[in-house]
Amino acid sequence: MFSIQKTTENGFDKVILKNDSTNNVAIIVPSCGAILHQFSIIENGETINVIDSFSSSEEFKNEVVEKGFLGCKLSPFVCRLSSGTYNFGEKQYVITKSQPAKNALHGELYDKSFTVTSETANELNASVTMKYEYRAEDPGYPFNYDCIVTYQLQAENKLTIITECINKDEGLIPIQDGWHPYFTLGDSIDDLHLEFQSKEMVEFNDELIPTKKMLAYTEFSTLKKLGATTLDNCFTLDTQECQPLCVLRNVEKNIEVQLLPDESYPYLQIYTPAHRRSIAIENLSGAPDAFNNGMGFITLESGQSALFTTSYKINILNRNS
Repeated sequence: MFSIQKTTENGFDKVILKNDSTNNVAIIVPSCGAILHQFSIIENGETINVIDSFSSSEEFKNEVVEKGFLGCKLSPFVCRLSSGTYNFGEKQYVITKSQPAKNALHGELYDKSFTVTSETANELNASVTMKYEYRAEDPGYPFNYDCIVTYQLQAENKLTIITECINKDEGLIPIQDGWHPYFTLGDSIDDLHLEFQSKEMVEFNDELIPTKKMLAYTEFSTLKKLGATTLDNCFTLDTQECQPLCVLRNVEKNIEVQLLPDESYPYLQIYTPAHRRSIAIENLSGAPDAFNNGMGFITLESGQSALFTTSYKINILNRNS
């Protein structure tokens, strides 16, 4: 049986999805960018949380950007938008939200408060749905759309996250979608092993803006220790490969996180922060700067919607895995 609980802690109004049989939980904070605050299991009496997050709502409010957008929703564009500028419908638009930074970062919704619209708990899962109604709040994105996010905790330590973007404008709108979770399986990511199914990396310029050129890349096509590897790169996922398409593993503790995105998230951004306590593994519907380069660029007609789905799974390994 699954259940839903609500509590307030450190200023966070938390929604807790729980598997009552195993006591594993997913904790979401709708009022803070719909972040996934915790995803944990109980193993040998120990709580193992695989998500790096903010310590309090005050920290989120004051340091969401400085702390690297931990767990935030990325919408209506992802990662960087070159000079915060793009052309759409024969008009030029300039994003103001990220100013004075040169390149706009991570969209409009990462610090918005989502409203819970429905909850369900039964023998199969526990889920919560929340919505943010964006209404032309930035002159650089003067469009109207709804962003609806559903978190669903399922059996076998699996969490599925579904995002629906609905065009509420009178004409076409550009859209992208993504997530920015940071995963942790130990004190340092240097000791972790990583694998993701990709054959290509998006070439970036010095400002981490795509050049539109693709580079061959298979460094982590099989499980390999991260060591001192530094990444802030975008890769195309080979969705023809078997799931999971990405695995982060702690071989000493026999635990891994699997990422299982569907075809709506064909890009994977990976970022290793300087502190190296966690690693950002981001499912993206398009590449950075897609509003300009067209790599994963999506438009929605009035009333049209788009769905984006990914899942995270915590897996305890056998000693001979």
